[in-house]
Amino acid sequence: MHLTTLRKSLVIAGVLIASAANAQYNWDAGFSVGAANYLGDIGGGMLTRRDFVADMKIAETKPAVAGFVRYKFGSVLSIKANLTWLRISGDDKLSTNPARNARNLNFRNDVFELASEAQFCFYDIYDLGRSFRHRDNFRAFIGLGMGVAYHNPKAFYEGGYVALRPLTTEGESYSKITAVIPATGGFYFTLDQYRIGFDLTWRTTFTDYLDDVSTNYADPSVLPNQLSIDLANRTDELTTVTPAFAENFTPGNKRGDASHNDSYLTSSVEFSYAFMTHSDTFHKPRYGSTVNGQRPSKFGPNRARRGRLVWRNGKLIRIIRPKW
Repeated sequence: MHLTTLRKSLVIAGVLIASAANAQYNWDAGFSVGAANYLGDIGGGMLTRRDFVADMKIAETKPAVAGFVRYKFGSVLSIKANLTWLRISGDDKLSTNPARNARNLNFRNDVFELASEAQFCFYDIYDLGRSFRHRDNFRAFIGLGMGVAYHNPKAFYEGGYVALRPLTTEGESYSKITAVIPATGGFYFTLDQYRIGFDLTWRTTFTDYLDDVSTNYADPSVLPNQLSIDLANRTDELTTVTPAFAENFTPGNKRGDASHNDSYLTSSVEFSYAFMTHSDTFHKPRYGSTVNGQRPSKFGPNRARRGRLVWRNGKLIRIIRPKW
């Protein structure tokens, strides 16, 4: 190989290395797997309905999976879009509250959610003792967003699951679509172009019917059919409830708590791949204005530091001096 050809090859290789060093990994895409829990009217502990995780039943934990894309704006803000499937459920049989236990309702709901959120990085560590091409090797963040969810609650009855929404068990119609507000906290590590992280996301919803329970027991005369009547009041399925106590579950009495909407949360481990895009700074000249149509080097016409952009023979080139 001629010496001139060797020099050209070394210069090209140096430029490619410098380009990689100036690359940005602003986009990443991946998936997450984890667990989902429900916070609503069915199940719960000894006390009456309590907010957030105080009334959560760990025994009703169900799976959650999601796919996502994320774009990082600078060092603080990222925007993430998620498509999530999760299952939530509840059963009064698991409650230690006598009234809930005697109510004897249960449900299962497969929720499909499309949402986006802004994530704000409040703590990060660069390099972590290693030399990565990507500078953000650990990021902790909080996030807030907006989305929509599709849901369709069902009850287990006589060996199978029955859709509850068409039955209007409380004499009320409600939509399968609801708005949700996800609030997130989490972190992720970046190892070269791969990321692994964890997030905990709580969704406030705009419906109280994820579990098909909200208000009072309806008069059977306003319900559409016998199946609706059977699933509206299931206390009579229990032989341990006295007739006097069963009077608490008759038309007009409290069936749910309409003062609070239902919510749900997920805890997930996420995996993603970061896509390399060139930094704008790599394509911009580093130094001041042109002189006679040319942009001089900061260190004179014939001098350049390693890896610097300089003008030579009317061309802007990057000088890389390899170390042997």
